[in-house]
Amino acid sequence: MIKAVLFDFGGVIAEEGFREGLFDLADRYGLDREEVFAAGREAVHGTGYVTGTGTEAAFWQALRERYGFEEADAELTAAVLERFRVRSTLLQRVRELGEAGLVRAIVSDQTDWLERLDARDGFFAAFDKVYNSYRLGKSKRDPTLFDDVVADLGIAPGQALFLDDKPEVAERARSRGLQAICCASEAGCLARLYAALAGNV
Repeated sequence: MIKAVLFDFGGVIAEEGFREGLFDLADRYGLDREEVFAAGREAVHGTGYVTGTGTEAAFWQALRERYGFEEADAELTAAVLERFRVRSTLLQRVRELGEAGLVRAIVSDQTDWLERLDARDGFFAAFDKVYNSYRLGKSKRDPTLFDDVVADLGIAPGQALFLDDKPEVAERARSRGLQAICCASEAGCLARLYAALAGNV
């Protein structure tokens, strides 16, 4: 019996603004999109920004040194944040899960950008808990993060259903005993969520 549904942010609750913002930056400079995106993912971890031990400035400087980006940090960040668009139909489903008695939580590898996005869009109100790597000091690259989440919720791992857009992250959750769905589009996430909860709520 599922008691809690855990949602990644970018790629599940919202469009993946980090990827789309870096894709746009790559296009501006005539660079390979996937290469810049991969470099961005490594930089946000490598500088410690994603776990709260590094800074936004250090993150952008790492990419600037590699690719010669000329824009100021604020402009680069704005280009990313504007592409995180909350999926309204999915967020409504999150609210309905709460009405059905399920715990709802965000489990995200995000920086303090997550809080800036909530200040803009107000989505935290639809969730009971927010687990953000920036505040936890641990990212989803460490599978024990899932142990920490279910322990904090006071449930068994198998009572948690986790949705993420990255197959390797979903697999890490499964390795800790959680039920996990890998999905990227809003329609795909909703369909798989309905199927997983059939008979549960």
